[in-house]
Amino acid sequence: MRFVSFEYNQQHLWGIEADDGIYYSEKLLSIFPTLDAVIENYDELNINEEINQHISRHDVTLIAPFRPKKNIMCIGKNYREHALEMTNQDVSQIPDHPVIFTKSPGAVIGPNTPVDAHQQTTSQLDYEGELAVVIGKQGKNIAEADALDYVFGYTLLNDITARDLQKKHQQFFRGKSLDTFAPFGPSIVTPDEIDDVHNLALQTYVNDELRQDGHTSQMIFDVRHLIATLSDGMTLEPGDIIATGTPSGVGKGFNPPKFLNPGDAVRIEIEQIGQLVNSIE
Repeated sequence: MRFVSFEYNQQHLWGIEADDGIYYSEKLLSIFPTLDAVIENYDELNINEEINQHISRHDVTLIAPFRPKKNIMCIGKNYREHALEMTNQDVSQIPDHPVIFTKSPGAVIGPNTPVDAHQQTTSQLDYEGELAVVIGKQGKNIAEADALDYVFGYTLLNDITARDLQKKHQQFFRGKSLDTFAPFGPSIVTPDEIDDVHNLALQTYVNDELRQDGHTSQMIFDVRHLIATLSDGMTLEPGDIIATGTPSGVGKGFNPPKFLNPGDAVRIEIEQIGQLVNSIE
């Protein structure tokens, strides 16, 4: 299934996206008004039996699936070529263990929502197209062999970054957490819809120019390893989000750099999952 949140008649609703539109249930919405509430209670729901009302895709505006309650967990330098482009080709900087940082949930926006360029704050606005994992059930000390059993679904996330703030503060949080710096969505795709999450093409386009052309098979640490690592001594909860890292081709990696400017449009595509489009203002 492909879960989406949307605006319709000035209401925020959630439903299932299909080829012929979106299906939803007023009964379920009255009990679980947001998609994060659905994720928390998914094992108790009879989604297929209850989702029976239809609306045209053209009559709704898709929004971010939900705003996470906790910081988004992010993985840095998880693609070898990206690690090299960010460190002047220094192979010693390819990580032996996942590089983990967080991004504020307050930065989340949905598809087709403008990203604020924050021109008074940064002059080095960058993009990072990423596969994001949404956790579906509570777990701690999860074994790699069992890790995918804890996944509710997969989506797209643009880890927008102010590179100059990242350098200035010598850490990642502020440069990645300004308002609108976490475009997320548009749908959360359940694992049964995906052949192999570790075998998906991932591209990022800026103004239709292909910038990133990667593949999830190129991750240094795959989804199983990331879930096992993050849950080691720390409880993962339903609705937690893990952004799994970005391939090479970010703006900073070019010579000269190709940072984002107002008027640019960024489109991230991951096969079998969809595309996420946001403009820069």
